[in-house]
Amino acid sequence: MKNLISWQRIWPHLVAVIGFMALSVMYVSPVLQGRKLNMHDDIQAKGAAREVIDYHEKTGEWSSWTNGMFAGMPAYLVAGDYPTSISTKLGQGINKLLPAPANYILIGLVSAYVLFLVLGTGGWLAALGAIAFAFATFNLVSLEAGHVSKVIAIMYAPGVLAGVLLAFRRNWLAGAALTALFLSLELYANHIQITYYLGIGIIVLVAIESWAYIKENRVKQLSFIIAGLALAAVVSLGTHTTRLWNAYDYTKETIRGKPELTAPKTAGKEAVADGLDKDYAFQYSYGIGETLTLLVPNAYGGASNGNFSGTSETYKLLAGRLADAAAVQNIMRMIPTYWGDQPILSGPAYAGAIVFFLFVLGLFIVKGPLKYWAAGVTVLFVIWAWGKNLAGINYLFFDYFPMFNKFRAMTMVLALVQLIMVFLGILALRMIVRREITWKDFQRPFLITLGIVGGITLLMALMPGVFFDFRSVNDQQITDAFTQMSGDKNFAVQILEAMLNDRRDLMKGDAIRSLVFVLLTAGLVWLWMKDKIKPVIFYASFILIMIFDLFGVDKRYLNNDDFVSNYAAQATTTPSPADELILKDTDPDYKVLDASTSPFQSAEASYFHKSIGGYHGAKLRRYQELFERQIAKQNPNPGILNMLNTKYIIQADQQGNKTAQPNPGAYGHGWFVDKYRVVPNADAEMSALDSLNPRIEAVVDQRFADKLKGLTIQPDSTAKISLISYKPNELIYESNSRNEGLAVFSEIYYNVRNEWKVTIDDKPADMLRANYVLRALRVPAGKHTIRFSFEPVSVSAGSKIDLVSSLLLVALIAGAIFVEVKGKKTV
Repeated sequence: MKNLISWQRIWPHLVAVIGFMALSVMYVSPVLQGRKLNMHDDIQAKGAAREVIDYHEKTGEWSSWTNGMFAGMPAYLVAGDYPTSISTKLGQGINKLLPAPANYILIGLVSAYVLFLVLGTGGWLAALGAIAFAFATFNLVSLEAGHVSKVIAIMYAPGVLAGVLLAFRRNWLAGAALTALFLSLELYANHIQITYYLGIGIIVLVAIESWAYIKENRVKQLSFIIAGLALAAVVSLGTHTTRLWNAYDYTKETIRGKPELTAPKTAGKEAVADGLDKDYAFQYSYGIGETLTLLVPNAYGGASNGNFSGTSETYKLLAGRLADAAAVQNIMRMIPTYWGDQPILSGPAYAGAIVFFLFVLGLFIVKGPLKYWAAGVTVLFVIWAWGKNLAGINYLFFDYFPMFNKFRAMTMVLALVQLIMVFLGILALRMIVRREITWKDFQRPFLITLGIVGGITLLMALMPGVFFDFRSVNDQQITDAFTQMSGDKNFAVQILEAMLNDRRDLMKGDAIRSLVFVLLTAGLVWLWMKDKIKPVIFYASFILIMIFDLFGVDKRYLNNDDFVSNYAAQATTTPSPADELILKDTDPDYKVLDASTSPFQSAEASYFHKSIGGYHGAKLRRYQELFERQIAKQNPNPGILNMLNTKYIIQADQQGNKTAQPNPGAYGHGWFVDKYRVVPNADAEMSALDSLNPRIEAVVDQRFADKLKGLTIQPDSTAKISLISYKPNELIYESNSRNEGLAVFSEIYYNVRNEWKVTIDDKPADMLRANYVLRALRVPAGKHTIRFSFEPVSVSAGSKIDLVSSLLLVALIAGAIFVEVKGKKTV
C-alpha cells in the first residue's frame, strides 16, 4: 500500500494535472478577468430553461414539465437535477474545478492522459497525446458554438476507452471500475449521439480483443473481463436511469420517432417509416475531398462566416470600387471563405499535421490488433461523416443499422476520428521512444509516410487548381447579388474570380503551414532514431510544436474576441420594450409568438414568455408537424394560433425595433366546444385543421372515440373554464356548465406512460387528445375542480434505480481499489 501511494509515483501525475489546468486557462485567459464565452447555444439553453429554473429557485423543486417552449414540453429535456445519481453529482463537481470553458478542456486533457498511461506510454507521451486530443480543432469549434454537452461527451470518451483497454490488457476488475467511472461521466454529458458512436467503436474493440483471447485459449480470463465490463455498463447506465428513461420515452414522440402522418410532405418523396427524415439527417455531410481538412485546415476555406483578409484580391477589388471602408467590410462579411456543401460550418475538423503524420506512420509500424481496430474504425467513421456524399453505403446504414436513423449531423463522428488518430499516433511514438523498431526496419515506412503526407501537402501547395475548382453551390447567389447591387455583371464575374483565387490561396497557405509541421515532426523522429537528441529536448520539442500547431488553428475559431464581459452577457437577456409591455400581463399562462425572428429556431422569447416557438434538437413530432402543415403555411388558419392561446405576437420593423401586437382572438386556457368530429387517423385530423373553427368544434382521432361514447353535446353559451392555479407541472381549473360537455385546453398533449394525472373533484378522469396536439376532457355538468399534474414514472421510479446503481458504482470502485492495495490477483 505504501508503494501504491508513494510520492514518487504520484508527483509526476500531479505536475501533469497542474500543467493541464494552466494550459486550459491559458488558452481561454479572458476567464481570469471574469469574462464569459458568448455561446449561441448557451444563450438558447438559458431561454429554454428559464421557467424551470425560476420555479426551482422559488420552490426548491424541479418541474418535469415546462410551458416556456413549444407551447409545452417535458422540462427534463432542458433543465433539471438528478439528486440520487452520484455520477451526475460528480460530473457537476468536476465542471466547477475551473471556469468554463477551461473546465471542459481540462476534462479532455486528464481523460486522454489516463488513456495513454493505460497504454504504457509514460508521462511525457501521455501528456503529448492529451494535448493533441483535447485541442483538436473540432473540439474548440464545438465549444465556440456552445455545444457544451457534445464537448463534454467527447472529452470523457478517452477515459471510457482507457477502462476497456485496462480490463483486457492488465486487470479486469480495475478495468471494469475505470470503465464504470468514465462511462457514467460520459452518460452525464447527456449527448447520446456521441456516446452511440463511441459505443460502436468500443464494441468493435471488444470483439477484436476477445478474438485474441479465444485464439490464445484464455476463455476463462475473457469471461471475467466480459462480465466485468458488462457490470460496468449496467451500473453506469443505472446511475442515469431517470435521464435515459426520460429520453427513451420522449424520443418516441419526437421527430426521431415513428410518424403517424402517412402522406408525404412533398410530392414524390417517400414518407418516413421511423426515425428522422433522411434529407434532414444527412443535411450536414462532410465532402469526400473535404476530409483533407484533417491535414490542411483551410483546404475548404475554413468556416462559413470566415472573412478574407485585407490583402485578399476580393478586398482589393471591392476597395477599388467603393470609397467607404465600412461598406467594404460589410460586403466582405457576405462572402464566405468556406466552399464545401454543408449549409453552415463553424470550422474544420483539423486533427493536426503532426497527428496526421504520426497516424499514417502508425499504420505502417504498429503491430497487433489495436492498429487494425484504429484503422478499421477510422475508415468506418469517416464514411459515416461523408453522409449523403456516399449515399450507397450510408443510406443502407440509415435504413437497417440499429438507431442510426435517430441522429443527424453525422459529421460530429469526426471528433472520434481525431481521438483514434491521436491514439494510433501515440502508439507509433511509443514504439519509437522504446526502441522497439530499429532504424533499418523503420527507414522505409518512415520515408513512405513522409512521401505520402508531405507529398499531399506539397501538391496542395503547388498545384491546388489541378485538383479543386474552389466553387460553392452558393456562389451563383453571390454573383447574382453583386450584379443586382452594382448593375455591372462584369464586376460580379470579377468578384467571383477574385473569390476563387482567394480560396485557392487559403488552401496553399495552410498546405505550406502543414508541410512545415510535417517536416518538423519527421526531423524530430529522425534525430531520435539517430541518437542525436536528448529525451527531455525531444519530448519538450514535440509538446511545443503540437501546441503551436493546434493553437494556431484553434485560435481562428475560439479566441479572446469570443469572450464578453458579464454586463454584455447579461445584455442578451435584457427585455426589449415589447417584452416589457407583454410582461405587464398578469395572466400566468398565455403564449407568445416571436415573429421577429425564426420562431422555431430560437428560444430567446422563452427567456421572458411562454413561447409557442423554441430551439431544441428533438421537438415533439406532432407539434413540429402542426408548425409545418398549419402555422408556417402561406395562409394559415387563424384558429390554430388562437387554440394555442397565443395572446401576443412580437414583430420587428426594418430597423429591428420590436413591437408587441395583442391577439384578441386567443381562446384562453380552456373552453367548451359545441360539437366534435371523430376522424379515422392522423392524416384526417391534420386535414380537418385546415378549415376547423377550434372554438366551436373539436376534431378527435378514432383511438379516443371510446372515451366519448354516449356524449351528446348541448351548446351552452354560459359554460366556462377558468385557470385558478398555475405551476409548470400542475394546472388547476374550475369549470361550470349546465350540461356535460367536451372541454379543450390550450395545452400540449403528451402522455406516453400516462404521465399527466387528471382528476375532476379529486376523482381520476381520462384525458384525450383533440385538434392534433391539445388536451381535452369530458366534463360533467355543474361546478367542478379539474387538476392536471405531470408525474412521470420515469422520475419517481428512475430516481430509486439511480440511487441503487450509484451505491453499486461506489462499491465497484472501492472493491477495485481494495484489491489493488492488497495486491491480490484477479484471475
